[in-house]
Amino acid sequence: MTTRRMTVAQAVVEFLGRQYTVDNIGGTRYRERLIPGMFGIFGHGNVAGVGQALKQWQVTDPTLMPYYQGRNEQAQSHQAVAYARHTRRRATYAVSTSIGPGSSNLLTGAALATANRLPVLLLPSDTFATRAADPVLQQLEMPHGYDITVNDAFRPLSKYFDRVTRPEQLASALHHGLRVLTDPAETGAVTISLPQDVQAEAFDFPEELFAEREWKIRRPEPEAEDIAAAAAMIRAAKRPLIVAGGGVLYAYATDELAAFTEATGIPVGNTQAGVGVLPWDSKYSLGAIGSTGTTAANALAAEADLVIGIGTRYEDFTTASRTAFQNPDVKFVNINVAALDAYKHATVLPVVADARKALIALREALTGYRVDGALEVRTATEKRRWDATVDAAFAERQSPLVTQNSIIGAVNQAMDPRDVVVCAAGSLPGDLHKMWRVSDPFGYHVEYGFSCMGYEIAGGLGLKRAVIDETRRGEGNRDVVVMVGDGSYLMMHTELVTAVAEGIKLITVLIQNHGYASIGSLSESLGSQRFGTKYRTLDESTHSFDEGPTLPIDLATNAESLGVKVIRIAPGEQAIEDLAAAVAEAKAAPEGSGPILIHIESDLYADAPSSESWWDVPVSEISELDSTQDAYRVYSEHKARQKPYLG
Repeated sequence: MTTRRMTVAQAVVEFLGRQYTVDNIGGTRYRERLIPGMFGIFGHGNVAGVGQALKQWQVTDPTLMPYYQGRNEQAQSHQAVAYARHTRRRATYAVSTSIGPGSSNLLTGAALATANRLPVLLLPSDTFATRAADPVLQQLEMPHGYDITVNDAFRPLSKYFDRVTRPEQLASALHHGLRVLTDPAETGAVTISLPQDVQAEAFDFPEELFAEREWKIRRPEPEAEDIAAAAAMIRAAKRPLIVAGGGVLYAYATDELAAFTEATGIPVGNTQAGVGVLPWDSKYSLGAIGSTGTTAANALAAEADLVIGIGTRYEDFTTASRTAFQNPDVKFVNINVAALDAYKHATVLPVVADARKALIALREALTGYRVDGALEVRTATEKRRWDATVDAAFAERQSPLVTQNSIIGAVNQAMDPRDVVVCAAGSLPGDLHKMWRVSDPFGYHVEYGFSCMGYEIAGGLGLKRAVIDETRRGEGNRDVVVMVGDGSYLMMHTELVTAVAEGIKLITVLIQNHGYASIGSLSESLGSQRFGTKYRTLDESTHSFDEGPTLPIDLATNAESLGVKVIRIAPGEQAIEDLAAAVAEAKAAPEGSGPILIHIESDLYADAPSSESWWDVPVSEISELDSTQDAYRVYSEHKARQKPYLG
C-alpha cells in the first residue's frame, strides 16, 4: 500500500478538497465540490495545524481548498449554512477554530444547522490529546471527568460528533462525518474535534485516502403500497390541503408540485422553509400557513379533513401550536425523506420517500381525480381576500415614521424575480412569511428553524457566495437583499467587514425602530407591557428602560465606519418612494463594488395584517397586573382549542 507522510491537518485539508456530491434529478446528473472552501479564525490550536496546511496548499495549489476570513466563528458557520441552503444541501463550507472560546463560539451555529437540517462541517480545535501540557490556556477543567473539553458541548447539537485523538482515527471520522453531511434524512452539523497536538502530528496516510470520492445524495422511492393508500385517502377526502415545507425545495420538486396541484386542484399552504414551492400568484397557492400565515391558508386549514404534509417538520408556527387544523375528522398523510418527520402529528400514513418522486407517483395514482368545485371556489375567494389585504398593507403611507408593511412592499416591488431576500429574527420573518411575494423557488431565504438573531448579514454573505458560483457557471446573476432590524444588526454585523475585504456586493436594508418590535408586541399581548423591549436610556429612579429617551445611536454611521457604502432614507412623506429608489440604485451597482446598506426608520408599534391564528406562549397563571390577568383569560380560550395529537 502506497503511503504519504504528512500531518493530520494537512491530510484533513487535502481529503476535503477532493470530495464531491453527486445528485440525480429527473435523469440529469449533477456533480460538484462538497467542500468548496474553508473559513477560519486562527489562534492556538489551529494556527500551526489547519492554518499551516491551508497556507501550504495556498502556495502549491490555491484551488484545492480556498481559505476565507471571517470576523466571528458563529458568523462563519452561518455563512456555511446559508451556502448549503442555496445549493440545496449539495455543498457547504468547513469552519476551523482555535480551542476554547473559538470553538464554543460555534455552538450556536451548530444548533442552527441541525435545527434547520442543513449541512455544515465544523472543525473545532481541542486541547492536547497527550496532556503533555496540561492544563493549557483556555482549557475547561471538569473535576468529575478530566477527558471532557469545551467541544463535548457539541455532542447534543451535532448530527455527528467525533474526536480524533490518534492519526489512525482520521479516515474513519472523516468518512462517517461526510456520510451524515450528505444524507438528506440525517444532515445537520457534523463536528470533528481536532486536538492541537494531533493536528501537527505526522503519520503515513494511505494514498487512496486522497483519491477523488463521490457522495451520492440518496433520494428514496416511495413504496407502491403507501402511494396507493395515500391516493385512496385523497379520493375520499372532501377538503384536502397540502402543507409544503422546505423538503419540496431540497428535492427540486417545485415543478412536480405545480403539476400535481394543476391536475388535482388541491390547494397549498407553505411553511417558512417552503416559501417558493409555488409562485405567490399561482391559483392554488394560499401562501403561508400557521401563526405567521395568511388568512387564506389558515381558513382552509381549519376546515381540512385531510392534510398532506410534504417535506415539513410541523414546527409549532406551522401548526399554530396545534390549533390550525380544527376539523374533528382531520387526518394526516406525511411525505418526508426523514422518518422522524413522516411519523409526526398522529399521521395515519407516513410515506418515507423523496418528495419529488412521491409527487410523481401520487399524481399518476390520482389520474382522473379532481377536488370538488366548491373547494376551488373557496380557495379562489380566500386568496383574493388575502391579496387585497397585502395590497392595502403595502400601500400604507404614514409620516414621519413609515410602517414595516410599506417597507416590505417597497423592497419586494423594487427587486427582480430572481433576487433573494434574507432574514432570520424579529418581527420581519413573520411579516415576510405572510406578505413577501416570491416568484422564484430560490427567492426567499429566511432562517426560521432556529430564528437566530445575527444570522442575517452572515447568512446573506454565504448565500451571495453561492450566487457568485452560479454566475460563474453561467446560470445568471441574482442580487441578495438582507432585511434586518436594529436588534439583530447589533447582534452580529461584523461580516460586513468580510464583504468589504472581498468586494462582495451585498445589499442590506437596515430597519431602525429603536427596539424589539416582535417581542415587544408579543410581550404586550401576553400582559407584560413591552417590558425590556425598547432601546431607551435607564431611568435610575424606577430602574426602567421602558420610558426614557431614545438612545443616541447612529447605525448608518456605524456601517460607514466599516467601509460600507450607506444610503440614508430621511423620515417623511417621501420615505417609501426614496427607499424604492435606493434599492434600485443598489441593484445597479456593479458586482465587485462591495456591500451597500440602506438605512430607514420605522414605526415600532405598527402591526402587520393579522393571520387570524395563534402561537402558544404561556401566560402567568397568577398575576397582580391587570394586563396579565386579561391576557391569561385570552390564552385559556386559545388553549382550549389545542389538539392533543400523538407524536
